Amino acid sequence: MQKEGQDWVYTDIVKEHFLNPRNFLMGDESQFKYDACGLVGNPICGDQMKMYIKVKDDRIVDIRWKTYGCASAIASTSALSELAKGKTLDEALKITAKDIDDYLGTLPKHKFHCSVLGHEALADAISNYRAKTL
Repeated sequence: MQKEGQDWVYTDIVKEHFLNPRNFLMGDESQFKYDACGLVGNPICGDQMKMYIKVKDDRIVDIRWKTYGCASAIASTSALSELAKGKTLDEALKITAKDIDDYLGTLPKHKFHCSVLGHEALADAISNYRAKTL
């Protein structure tokens, strides 16, 4: 829990996901054989997220991402990748920005939009996957 006036204080889990991000795609995107990709950005803060999913039997069997943004954006995308891996596409779509925020032990209020962007990137990847498989 954050105290009044400490809105830039990150929880230990946010710091952990920022310093040691899970499922981060290092290097060339062509090295990860993904089934679909989603891309979103926020022109106000400049954050951009790209989410890559590998799907088998309607389930996310692997997920990778790249994020250009702040510590909250990186931690949020890392947390989302952990939450989504192994879920069906419909289950993954039900992961909300609040779920990501709760998983991280809350982001500073003015950084909550970072968890929204991750959710939107995953939704875009799933939408793109479904459009390709129709």
